[in-house]
Amino acid sequence: MGTVNFVWNLTKNYFTFGLIGLTVSDRYASIVPVGGISMSPTFNPHDDSSMRALTRDFVVMEKLCLEKYKFSLGDVVVFSSPTNHKEKNIKRITALPGDLVSTPHYDAVVIPEGHCWVEGDNQAWSLDSRSFGPIPLGLVRGRVTHVVWPPHRVGKVERMTPKSLTPF
Repeated sequence: MGTVNFVWNLTKNYFTFGLIGLTVSDRYASIVPVGGISMSPTFNPHDDSSMRALTRDFVVMEKLCLEKYKFSLGDVVVFSSPTNHKEKNIKRITALPGDLVSTPHYDAVVIPEGHCWVEGDNQAWSLDSRSFGPIPLGLVRGRVTHVVWPPHRVGKVERMTPKSLTPF
């Protein structure tokens, strides 16, 4: 009888902690892996293919910003790709609604209400708004606040607008 009580209590504890973890991950914050070099040097500055699993950056994505879609220029955000909803991308916001942005394909684009313009820090290797245009804010899944892995890169992600990414 003692074994049954032990298993039952263990199951209840795992279930409770699982629900709490799921709620925190769904509502407040998640740990997200960053793949590729489109945001280098901010993320994955040393994308060595032989050690990729150990050196790939993992970041904290907070979701409280989604309550009222409060974003600022220079925020790094995770969003669902406008071309494939199952794919998640990470880029920096370089323009907000009402801003004017110059592009290689057009003279200027006015960012419509409810949208933002995102670009990777490594423009040569980034598929971003320069390719697919402004993205709806509804596709944004959260804002990146900290790098948590690898240990030597742990720290806050700075909000910045590199000179090469300034709006028109």
